[in-house]
Amino acid sequence: MTHTANRPVAGRINSTAILAIILISYFMILLDNSIIFTGLPSIQSSMGYSATGLSWVQDAYTLVFGGLLLLGARLGDIFGRRRVFVSGLAIFAIASFLVGVAPNGWWLIAARALQGVGAAVVAPASLSLLTASFPPGPERTRAVAWYGAAAGIGASLGLVIGGALADWVSWRAGFFINVPIGIAMIALAPRFIPETEPNSGRFDVAGAVLATLGMTALVFGTVNSAEAGWTSPITVATLAAGAILLTLLFLNEARAEQPIMPLRLFRSRERSGAYAARMLYLGAMIGFFYFTTQLLQGVMGFSAFQAGIAFFPMTIVNFAVAMLIPRLTPRFGNSAILSVGIAVTLAGMAWLSLVHPGSTYLTAIALPMILIGAGQGLAFAPLTSAGISGVEAEDAGAASGLVNTAHQLGSALGLGILVAVSAGAGASSDDATTALTDHVSTALTDHVSTALTAGTALLAACLVIVLALIVPATRTRSTTKQFEQEKGSRDVALVDRG
Repeated sequence: MTHTANRPVAGRINSTAILAIILISYFMILLDNSIIFTGLPSIQSSMGYSATGLSWVQDAYTLVFGGLLLLGARLGDIFGRRRVFVSGLAIFAIASFLVGVAPNGWWLIAARALQGVGAAVVAPASLSLLTASFPPGPERTRAVAWYGAAAGIGASLGLVIGGALADWVSWRAGFFINVPIGIAMIALAPRFIPETEPNSGRFDVAGAVLATLGMTALVFGTVNSAEAGWTSPITVATLAAGAILLTLLFLNEARAEQPIMPLRLFRSRERSGAYAARMLYLGAMIGFFYFTTQLLQGVMGFSAFQAGIAFFPMTIVNFAVAMLIPRLTPRFGNSAILSVGIAVTLAGMAWLSLVHPGSTYLTAIALPMILIGAGQGLAFAPLTSAGISGVEAEDAGAASGLVNTAHQLGSALGLGILVAVSAGAGASSDDATTALTDHVSTALTDHVSTALTAGTALLAACLVIVLALIVPATRTRSTTKQFEQEKGSRDVALVDRG
């Protein structure tokens, strides 16, 4: 099998089909990650979960997803990305069906963990297939813009779909819809997506074990902190174990012949900055969805479906802005768009964090959501592009895995931090003269406001990283490229004169 045979067939129809299959599959993963939020009350009622048991419906998925991402990315490099992509879709579709038919609580949690396995394979494979299928330039810029749009609107649309199905049909319906989508993508992928050449080299077993156990320990410790606290012996022990295992991973990768996480990927300030910025950005965004949903339903009295619809201002603006990225990038550059996007998101989050018991939906939530949606639309595609910038073909899977690892780790770590920071908020608002419902409303609003303030701080740190690492790196690369072009032009002129 030659490299030529593995390249995508030229032509508009094939390129469109490849992009559609990748985006629909990735969108399905993201949709399922958020569809659970508005359905949690119905799941708790039908399964009889305690508060702790209910948290594991989401945490089991996040734990496995985050822990296996680097391994999932490496599998694509070794066995062929299309083959692994299709296998991941099959696992995810089967797991979705098992979630939908779950007869009891332990079955549901186990099936959610199996979904995490499929997602850990599909997510990095989808981005590495996109990188391999679209060469650098306008085509890739457009493809990455769509990928970024899918990442941005998947979460908010999942809330709408999850809320509607939970109110009108059943929470199970949100998982059953993955089955026909998964089957369709499994059937279409071999027809339109060319296989990449498998890597016949050695598999980094030690790196795979250390990455999986280290990431799992780190995610578990963060998830556990949300309920047990950061000083809990289990939280401290698992976070320490995760840090030790990941340190050993870096030492192993420095010596491995074919590492699961090539350390050369971190030599670029642009890519390293992109991974760190993505973690902070996603930490703030998962907190935005998690806490704003509570505010809408617990304080403003929205139903699950109404809460999902309430996110529409952000979703619509997000999509509209994301579609402008291919036209904006050539004019303003990737780093400038990213900086503006994060700054706009920061402004929206800061505005939203000012919410109080007397706030109205329009001025306190809808208008800040428009800023957050515009910021996401500007930020996601440039963040993705920066994370895979300048990557060689053999490292495409590893770079894609790191992008998705930053995405999931940032979500888990960020939510754990925001929950811990906001845990004590509202406790001092108790007043004997205040009605119980007013007290609950005030306490929950204070809780949400504190969390969103912490989310604003995460976005501020994200903006600092972008300005300190990504912007200078892209300027340096642009200057070098311009110098080489001018030198090439001078050399050609000298040859012509000679």
